[in-house]
Amino acid sequence: MKAKFLSTALVAAVLSVGLPVIAQSSTDPGFKQDMKNAGHSTKNAAKATGHGIQSGTKKTWHKTKHVTKKATHKTAQKTDEGARKVEHKTSPDQ
Repeated sequence: MKAKFLSTALVAAVLSVGLPVIAQSSTDPGFKQDMKNAGHSTKNAAKATGHGIQSGTKKTWHKTKHVTKKATHKTAQKTDEGARKVEHKTSPDQ
């Protein structure tokens, strides 16, 4: 009878210690999972930032290309106008 009581007490002690550990691990993911989640969040934020920078760089490059072409054409036009004025002023007809 005494052995049966001790074995029951021992099983009860093991179960009472084991259950809180099981309950705690199922509700709290723990430090390791928190670090994984932080790493994933950091990765996603870096990706989003990279995509935003890529998009902005492309837009800026295209706009710069457009404005440069426009300025080149305007410069060529004004140079041609100036050359015509000088040619007109220096022609032997006058």
